Amino acid sequence: MLTVVLAGLRTRWASFLGGFTALALGVGLLTVMGLGLSATVGAPERAPERFASSPVVVQGQDRLSVEVRRGPEAAVVTAPLDRPQPVDTELLRELRARWTVTSSGGPDAVGVDGPADEVRAVVRATVGDRTARVLTGAERRAVDPDAARDARALVTLNALLGTAGGVTAFVSVFVVASTFAFAVALRRREYGLLRTAGATPGQVRRLLLAEAAAVGVLASAAGCLLGAWGAPRLARALVDGEVAPSWFTIGASAVSWPYHAAFWTGVTVAVAGALAASRRAGRVGPTAALREADVDTDALPLGRALCGGALLLTGLALLAWTYATDPSALLKRKTYTTQPMLLITGVALLAPALVRPLARVVRLPGASATAMLVRENSAAAVRRTAAVAAPVLVTVALAGTLLGSAASVGAARATETGRQTGSAETSVFVRDGAEALVKYRARAVPDPGRWAAEARLPVVAGDLRDLDDRSIVVNEEFERHAVGDRVDVWLADGRGPVRLRVAAVLALGAGGNEPYVTRANAPGTLAEEAGSPGTGSGRGAGAGAGADTGTGASAGAGGGAGTGAGAANTVTAAPSAEIWAAGSPQTRLGLVLVLGIALVYTVIALANTLLMATSVRGPELVSLRLAGATRAQILRVVAGESLLAVGIGTVLGLGVAALCLGGLAAALASLAAPVSLTVPWATVAAAAGTCAAVAAGAAVLPAWRLTR
Repeated sequence: MLTVVLAGLRTRWASFLGGFTALALGVGLLTVMGLGLSATVGAPERAPERFASSPVVVQGQDRLSVEVRRGPEAAVVTAPLDRPQPVDTELLRELRARWTVTSSGGPDAVGVDGPADEVRAVVRATVGDRTARVLTGAERRAVDPDAARDARALVTLNALLGTAGGVTAFVSVFVVASTFAFAVALRRREYGLLRTAGATPGQVRRLLLAEAAAVGVLASAAGCLLGAWGAPRLARALVDGEVAPSWFTIGASAVSWPYHAAFWTGVTVAVAGALAASRRAGRVGPTAALREADVDTDALPLGRALCGGALLLTGLALLAWTYATDPSALLKRKTYTTQPMLLITGVALLAPALVRPLARVVRLPGASATAMLVRENSAAAVRRTAAVAAPVLVTVALAGTLLGSAASVGAARATETGRQTGSAETSVFVRDGAEALVKYRARAVPDPGRWAAEARLPVVAGDLRDLDDRSIVVNEEFERHAVGDRVDVWLADGRGPVRLRVAAVLALGAGGNEPYVTRANAPGTLAEEAGSPGTGSGRGAGAGAGADTGTGASAGAGGGAGTGAGAANTVTAAPSAEIWAAGSPQTRLGLVLVLGIALVYTVIALANTLLMATSVRGPELVSLRLAGATRAQILRVVAGESLLAVGIGTVLGLGVAALCLGGLAAALASLAAPVSLTVPWATVAAAAGTCAAVAAGAAVLPAWRLTR
């Protein structure tokens, strides 16, 4: 068996080149992503800067602590404030009476030249642990101006690398499986000869799996080396793109688990990708293989049809269920990044059944024999046409869905933001039931009368003119959102609870219809405090290290001491606070990275498939020459077939994108958000054009050689 496998690899190395390249690239990318994730999780502690010379730092209140109920017992949850509060005046007097106190950059923290235990005792006796924090060692880094920004950047980077790694795994499995499946279709005569020579179906299956395992091991080893080379360069690109902090680096040999994970993932992908093809190869009969070697009579086996139909129906059902139960979830980046994969896989598996009718429907320019041959050859060679269309489908669908969804959600939010006249940013905290605390980004209104007259907000109940210092305007995600309800609210500086009456209720929208309070209930708004130490800038400020681009993400880690058996817990950020990052440069860079991966894989798959397919068409092309066709006509036929296949893949990809964007539009409409779908036609056209150029070149080159 080993001798046969090695001989097959040497003889058919060109057939395995595409799968080897795709797998090596995939393992390399997975290695890079793993090393990057390891670097974000195990980022080195940086030395304090603001109070580098002070052994102890006392920071003003920087988080809200609220007691909640966890079953029969009490617990304390904490939420980060938008900015730390000034150190208490009385505490400052006590500290200065005992030690040297230094102030740097603002009143939110001071350095103390004294023993940490004694400083803690003074703080505890003067204001209590919940009003001030005592920081020592590396903890002093928390009061540096860029500490919160770096933490958010690492979380964003972690999400970006995780998403890119997931897409890499998905596309690499897709391409490798497609490559092996098409290779089996081209080798039916070979398998028939093996069966005629006495090989059993099991031996044929084991032969193909052994070839896949050998390719997987070699490609995975090469991919690990490629990942070690690319990891430091990716870190520099992320820093240059302002996605990662300026000090971020990725060590190529810092940890070993990314290499192990990527290597064995690559081997598993290779074997799994060949598994379905091996079963098909094992079913090839001695005479049937010879009789059907050049005829696509069973292009869509029953198992593939059932699997493709199940995935397509599951994707559609999940889209409908999400729309019916939680339409705001369709606006999340994680949703519109992962959900299309089910639809893409389902349509790709069903592609052989869709290719023939689509090819027959197409009316190519002119009524010449060349156009007729292009159409009929494409419809007859279902496997070849489907193998070319499938990777194009992946790229076009991802380009249309990812960029289209991000742009559409961003446009809806921009429209909502334009309605927020005469208000500044702030935050409010609301207890959700008895067990949770929710932090909402809110808007502070200085002149309620003028604001009510000018604002164009989707009011579903109440009247904006009723907003005053004793009331609040909420949206529909509030637990209590009936006009006249009383809501206990903690303010941006941690004061509260303040009981406010619900004056009006807004539709949830795309995330921009935030709660509104008067300026009296918004002490130290973000607009007023921009540039102060410890203050975040923009909407993400203070959201905590767990902020995500989707809704309902964790906002920050709890750190207070619990009472009873309860422990401090993380605080949930309101959806309206967590959806604003979809149009950020970091997110756009992440989407470009994901699409770049898909496009590279598509180019590899197209080149490999068409080089293999055209290389075995020698007798067919020679027959055309004998029938009177010129060399130029044959090359036009071959190029036309590849372009038609790319066109079919583009149509299928646009169909998947239309389903996803249609669901997004319905979700926006149900949330009373502005519906303005943005289709990235330029990007889709560029991706399809690249695919067309590569496909035509990969088809014409071997055809030119065969027709000399």
